[in-house]
Amino acid sequence: VMEPWATGLRNPVGLTYRPGTRDLWCTVVERDYMGDDVVPDFLTQIHKGDNYGWPSYYIGKNRDPKAPRPARSSKTPRVPDVLFTAHSVPLGLTFCDSPKFPASYQGDLFVAMRGSTNRSLMTGYEVVRVRFKDGKPNPTYEEFVTGWCPNRKSQTVYGRPVGLAWWTDGSLLIADEGGNRIWRVLHD
Repeated sequence: VMEPWATGLRNPVGLTYRPGTRDLWCTVVERDYMGDDVVPDFLTQIHKGDNYGWPSYYIGKNRDPKAPRPARSSKTPRVPDVLFTAHSVPLGLTFCDSPKFPASYQGDLFVAMRGSTNRSLMTGYEVVRVRFKDGKPNPTYEEFVTGWCPNRKSQTVYGRPVGLAWWTDGSLLIADEGGNRIWRVLHD
């Protein structure tokens, strides 16, 4: 029997469990054509019964003016845990559980961002790191691997990271859709 686990997610793409837990995490690509900075894409932990508001709302109770007015509901849509710059297109994600990476990375989450297609100033085209402490993410994220879009004002890009995986030697593999290759990241 199939049943919804969570609702109101426009385009949930990446799914993973935090190692050693039953905590389910998800990247979501939000809607387009509402402006350069709206609507932010996001990363969030998904709990059974969560609702994120799509198609009528985004990031809590922000109403989408193009969507039909929803039926009255007493429950405010859930606000995601980590907001990304709008149109970054976060796809693949993986928690660091590689013993070959430094201890300071263990338990953190890496997200591949494919990059914008409808934004005046390019964004995405990178792998970012979300630090975790006591099972909770820091709401800000940091660049981890960049270089696929050296000039955010130009339309020139050299790749689009879409997927992440850990190799048996402890290195991080990055699937690059635009560059048609797989990159390998080693850490000393």
